[in-house]
Amino acid sequence: MENKLVSLKDVSWRREGRKILHDIDWEIKAGEHWAVLGLNGSGKTSLLNILAGYQFPTTGDVNVLGYEFGNSYIPNLRNELGIFSSSLERFSETLDFETIEEIVVSGEFASIGLYQEVPAEAWEKADALISKFRLDYLKGKEYRYLSHGEKRRVLIARALMNDPKLLIIDEPCSGLDILSREEILLLIKEITEQQCHVVYVTHHIEELTEEITHVLLLREGEIIGKGPKKAVLTDELLSKTFKLNLNVHWEDERPWVSVKKPLNI
Repeated sequence: MENKLVSLKDVSWRREGRKILHDIDWEIKAGEHWAVLGLNGSGKTSLLNILAGYQFPTTGDVNVLGYEFGNSYIPNLRNELGIFSSSLERFSETLDFETIEEIVVSGEFASIGLYQEVPAEAWEKADALISKFRLDYLKGKEYRYLSHGEKRRVLIARALMNDPKLLIIDEPCSGLDILSREEILLLIKEITEQQCHVVYVTHHIEELTEEITHVLLLREGEIIGKGPKKAVLTDELLSKTFKLNLNVHWEDERPWVSVKKPLNI
């Protein structure tokens, strides 16, 4: 795909007869880091599931990291992807009694829990990630004793164990306080410095740090805007996406919004 990491052409997806995604055309090229923005129910999760190969489109063509859906063995794709989602915390019965080292190294095997002997080089790699993400003070500590923010940072480190070419980060700051949120956002720079491309999914505009270069806006399964960050994050397109009269302003290459009245629902 030359320098294209992701190519979606005329992609639609239906569930129980209802169209969730409508005619999605989207490309991610080398050197780009994307955010996907939209309200809850806008189709963000469905789009992510297609990118990760967890569901196939009803119509359209998908190619992710050179894997053409319908003509490639998609489980191999997941060896080249990193996926973080706070939904992983539903496996807390397993995670709670593991140390952070065990959780991070399990990313090498894409497993929840360790079920095989771990080679020494994998432990060394996990240790390097723990240090890079400033988690050394948690070594030897079980997951259940961590704060919500610490848990997210550990799980993001885990997602990088297989040196993914593309890391999907799904709402990592959901439910966090301001300090914990900013600690998570600091990791985006660390991730991009590892030559890893990012797809960052959120409905909070202020989470888009300067490392994010491009934005895709979704509303009710349709693309409202896509392209370079400053060209897409306009008052008009954001207001249409979020069904509110919004005003965007920028501080240190980071967007912030305020709500104008009357509402535009």
